[in-house]
Amino acid sequence: MEVVTREQLDAALDELRAQVVDPREGILGPRSVAWALGGEIGIFLGGGRAALLQLAHPMVAHAVEHHSQTRSDVAGRFHRTFVNVFAMVFGELDAAFRAARRVHAVHARIHGTMAAVGGWPAGAPYHANDVDALRWVHATLVDSTLAAHELLYGPLERARADAYVTEMNRFARLFGIPHDRLPRGRGDHDAYMRAMLASDRIAVAPCAREMAAFLVGRTAPRQPVFGRIGEAVTHALLPGSLAAAFGLRATPRRTRAGLASFGTLYRRLPRAVIELPAATEARHRLGGAPPTAIARWTERQLGALARRTSGR
Repeated sequence: MEVVTREQLDAALDELRAQVVDPREGILGPRSVAWALGGEIGIFLGGGRAALLQLAHPMVAHAVEHHSQTRSDVAGRFHRTFVNVFAMVFGELDAAFRAARRVHAVHARIHGTMAAVGGWPAGAPYHANDVDALRWVHATLVDSTLAAHELLYGPLERARADAYVTEMNRFARLFGIPHDRLPRGRGDHDAYMRAMLASDRIAVAPCAREMAAFLVGRTAPRQPVFGRIGEAVTHALLPGSLAAAFGLRATPRRTRAGLASFGTLYRRLPRAVIELPAATEARHRLGGAPPTAIARWTERQLGALARRTSGR
């Protein structure tokens, strides 16, 4: 096990600071492909996919099972996640660094041992700052953003996909993930995902399957409508073997047709409508406009949506 230390994180942040031209723009900035792809509400179509891909890593699943407040505070857990991620991606450099240090400190307290699953023996240790686990979580976010974007817009041209993947390596460095674990483009990223999914390092533990059922509302007295929709969309976007391992119900034909129709409508909407409020707020900040309350309000609504999806 290789755990990212605070010293290693600080070294990564110092390196990032030296690379950034305008600290007000943060680690990426408004001209980046990452802001363009990750700054739309459409990325949330891939949210369930990303969550379940992450849970398919036993380290992540056991950390969530033993330490997360997701079951008892769904909205709060999602709200805290969005606050940190949006600060890292769209915030000023110092705000991104504060969020990175905050997340690392929380992760430093999350460790323990696992039950046997896949290629992991009983008693194998896990740690939330483990490099390999962090690498997997980062890759699932990149991969699910690409999947959601391509669902809505079709295949992304290679140069743009390469740029997105390499730009997001800056986001990975906010977690202290070493350079030699990061992809040099879309091809490297895709090869890593294929290798991991084919390996015994990715295996759905019973606690992961239970959490998946909770997230899509299957443990509620009656599965909410949003839970059924979320389960159908996630099933459609996940690799088939993982969808089966998680016990997701097959995507109804009408849902697949609905996704196609939604994509057609979505592509006709103006950027102002589909842009994430966090991205809009960042552009306002860079233009000298005062902040508004809309970003925080939207984050609360996303948390409420997670609660309505799970039925808890």
